[in-house]
Order: sequence, then structure tokens, then C-alpha cells
Amino acid sequence: MLLDVGNFRRLRFLTIWVAGLLSFACAVMTLALQTSSSTQQPATGAVSQPATTAPAGQSATSTPQPSAPGLQTSPGGLNVVVLDAAHGGTDTGARGTGGIQESDLTLEFAAAAERALEQQGFQVLQTRQGNNNPSFDDRSAIANAQRAAVFITLHVASTGIPGTVRVYVNSDLPPVTLANGFIPWDRAQAPYLGLSRKLGDLVQGMLTQQFKGSPDAAQTATIRQLRTTAAPAIAVEVSSVLVNDRADLDHMAPGVADAIARGVAAFKPLYVTASTGGALP
Repeated sequence: MLLDVGNFRRLRFLTIWVAGLLSFACAVMTLALQTSSSTQQPATGAVSQPATTAPAGQSATSTPQPSAPGLQTSPGGLNVVVLDAAHGGTDTGARGTGGIQESDLTLEFAAAAERALEQQGFQVLQTRQGNNNPSFDDRSAIANAQRAAVFITLHVASTGIPGTVRVYVNSDLPPVTLANGFIPWDRAQAPYLGLSRKLGDLVQGMLTQQFKGSPDAAQTATIRQLRTTAAPAIAVEVSSVLVNDRADLDHMAPGVADAIARGVAAFKPLYVTASTGGALP
């Protein structure tokens, strides 16, 4: 059977036209779907993070936690005094009539000195505040840990003229520096002996004004508590536990405290910080 060429051509044209129309329609639908999808989905990599809402009354930024309270020291300036009430615990120290114990009296004198020093603007640390007995090294370590401090150990003697007070500084200690540049623990006082003498003389002068018959200048002695202290350090010794009435010693506490505070205040301009193993002026 022979084909009708005219009809075939018309049919072929119609088929091509319909196919083109369908292709165009498909293209339009595909473009519409892609456009709709792009408006509904976020772009890759732009992931939204949930906003962090701070509680009412607080800032959204983190607030640093406050540090534990501590002593604030001025660089190169003296403002800390470490008071050492000697003895304590089972070590009662000197004992007098009527049950007087040195360890009890030194706590009383230390408390009075603390109040007087604070009135002069100093910050005070005490090596003990109860009936305990820290080791010599523990007491020294409190002063050695401070950047700018002096150390005062308080004693009540069983000798001496009652109603008088003496100040001691440690005997000479030749400076020794180890190969690593450190000073041996038992020679810690050596670089500070010059400053200790100045502090001792000033405090002794104030005490002599208050308590007649006391020496005019600080004396030297070998004192275990001072030897391991890396700061200007003195011992203050009140006489004596042999008084008949403890009230006589109690009445001395304010005067001793005032003299210590005024002596330390007078020493403050002379204070310098040790930076080498050599002796300080």
C-alpha cells in the first residue's frame, strides 16, 4: 500500500509541534518547581543557630566570676604586717604565778597590735588566732608568701624588769646563695638584717617612750623564728610573767600595740624589696 505524502507531511508537522509544546511545558514546570524549592530551603552552609536568651536582668555576655578575696599589696611598698603570737597549744611558753601563761598573753598582745596597725592603714595577718601551735617554718612561710611585709613575733619573758619591753633582731647571718641562685631556708633572714635592725630600733624607740626603763635600741640574739623569715623581722618581748597580778600585763597591751604600730609606720618609707641574694641596706 502506497502512503499519502501530503497527509504524512501534515501528520509529521503536527507531531513535531505537539512534542515541542510538551517540551516547553515541561521546561516551564521544572523551572517553577526549582524556584519554589529555592525559596523554601536555606542555602547550603547558612545554618541558622538558635538565639541565646539571657535571663531577665542579666547581660547576654558572660560575667567573670569574682576571685577569692586576698591581700592587695602595692608594688615595692610595705602594707602587710604578719603578727606571730608565740607558743600555743601544748607549748604554753613561760609560766608565772597565778596560772599566767605566755601563750595566752601573746594572743592578747597580738589582737591589740592588730587593731593599732589597722588604724595606721596596714593589713594584718596572724600566724595563729587560737590555742594552736604552728611550726616555726609554717609561721615564717606566712610572711615569706607576701610580696611586701614585715614580721613581728610577740613574747612575754620570765626575766627582766616588770613593765619594760625589749626588741630583738637576729644575730648576723653571713649571706649564702646556692648554685641555683636561691638562698637556703635557714638563711632567709640574712639579706634583711639591715632592714630588721632599722625596724627594731624604730619600734624600740617608741616602746621606750611608753615604758620607762626599756632599752634605747634593739638588741641582737639568735632567734629561731626570725632566721627563716625572708622579710624585715623582729621579736618584741614584754616583761614579765612573774608579776603578781595579770592585770599589770593586760594594762600594757594598748601601749605595746601603739608603739609597734607607730614604729612600723615610721619604718614604711625605709622599706625596700630584696631583689638579689646580697644584703639590703
